[in-house]
Amino acid sequence: MDQQIIELYDAYTHGALERREFLDRLARVAGGTAAALALLPVLQNDYALAAVVAEDDPRLSSETTGYDAGGTKLSGYLTRPKGGSRRPAVMVVHENRGLNPHIRDVARRLAVEGFLAFAVDALSVSGGTPADEDKAREAIGALDRDATVVRLAAAVPFLAKHPESTGKVGAVGFCWGGGVVNRLAAAGTGLAAAVAYYGAQLLAEEVPKIAAPLLLHYAGLDERINAGIPAYEAALKANGKPYELFVYDKVQHAFNNDTNAARYDKTAAELAWGRTLAFLQKHLGAPGKQVR
Repeated sequence: MDQQIIELYDAYTHGALERREFLDRLARVAGGTAAALALLPVLQNDYALAAVVAEDDPRLSSETTGYDAGGTKLSGYLTRPKGGSRRPAVMVVHENRGLNPHIRDVARRLAVEGFLAFAVDALSVSGGTPADEDKAREAIGALDRDATVVRLAAAVPFLAKHPESTGKVGAVGFCWGGGVVNRLAAAGTGLAAAVAYYGAQLLAEEVPKIAAPLLLHYAGLDERINAGIPAYEAALKANGKPYELFVYDKVQHAFNNDTNAARYDKTAAELAWGRTLAFLQKHLGAPGKQVR
């Protein structure tokens, strides 16, 4: 896939381009409107692929549940191995498309590794994630950032106090959710581990508030997000914050998303996922892995 096309789509999906302008530019790069329209299915997510762990996997118990965040009700997808045993909890924070089938699948991947996984829906405050991705992105863009962090932070004590939780809670976020996880680590949440995939970094003056060890994954071709790495890393070092940082060469933003053919990179995704599981197990405790 031409890098210029990837960057155009990235600009569109992150609000820098309106849809018509994106399609006009895509048509110019691709050589015509028909060629541009033919590219769209490759650029967009195909949620038929979101079944690494089946929704009805017999090893798991899953449901939609919610919690109170200062008088505001939020909901999400809770999944864990059957049996009712206590286990470390992990909150999964979605991309700017909301709580979709791919993120639910990511939660189930954590569950079969033995975690109590909760994929929160940040858009549940406005009726839940819509099926239309454009509408979901618009709704994410309309959220108040500070209020959203406060609401999602309330999921940490919810998970810590869950009857099937050990009380240890981590968070994993992707894209928009990666930026949220960076903020949650500095929000006094009591997080024991924070994993951010290609997420926007904190400002240097916010870094002293970080109270959780960080695992930071970045895509080598992601110039927009990577521009913030040097200042963030310098601030983390200056403040003595524990972190691990990896840049995966020659891969795109959202390289972990295996429902997106244009961006997914199997090698980088599997390496990052292995590091993520090891990091969570180190800081939350090692849950019993489920028999496959």
